[in-house]
Amino acid sequence: MNPFDLLLAPLAYDFFVRALIASALVGVACAIVGSFVVLKGMSFIGDAVSHAAFPGIVIAYLIGAPIILGGAIAAIGTALGIGVITRRSGLRADAIIGVLFAGMFALGIALFSSIPNYVGDLFHFLFGDVLGISLGDVQALTILVLGLLLVLRLLWKELLFATFDPLGSGAAGLPVRRLDDLLLILIAVTIVVSLQAVGIVLVVAMITTPAATAQLLVKRFSAMVYTSLQNSINAMRGARQ
Repeated sequence: MNPFDLLLAPLAYDFFVRALIASALVGVACAIVGSFVVLKGMSFIGDAVSHAAFPGIVIAYLIGAPIILGGAIAAIGTALGIGVITRRSGLRADAIIGVLFAGMFALGIALFSSIPNYVGDLFHFLFGDVLGISLGDVQALTILVLGLLLVLRLLWKELLFATFDPLGSGAAGLPVRRLDDLLLILIAVTIVVSLQAVGIVLVVAMITTPAATAQLLVKRFSAMVYTSLQNSINAMRGARQ
């Protein structure tokens, strides 16, 4: 077998093709949203929201609902909760994030430990199982990522302006608070998209590390997104191997 055939041999297996498509989709979502996260200094929020998705996943499993739906509700609810409590309580954002981060993840562990038997189906959400992704998972992943990209395409300029200069964008008449909440929702959706591929533990690294590395190498935001995209896909390729 020549090296070229050896390289293409894994593509004969359906599970590998599904993993390859899922890795590319997760890489795209994490790279683009991660660029906004790093630029706005919201990496800790990404960590909190990723762990906050766990109790939603466990509750969905217990009641027989779609697991991804449960994780999405918990993640989005926590992300919006961080924004609302920060604005209304007067406390520092990092204190609120720390409380919600620890509380939600502890709730998930408590619910998980109450399940009498070993639950392998939930463990891969902690550490990821990209080779176990089904065709239905790929379809759901594709819809979520396309929806994410559509929102970013429609509101790219507004989100970018609010990220670079919140005061200036507010003076220009943009709804900065709503754009901040939208960005929190996009972060939550990206985390839910990435859960099965890389897991709760590593998803924040997929969001922040490629974008942070790109920020060191380039100066323009468009170049940062492109470089982050390359870094993210390379990271997913390495994780899969």
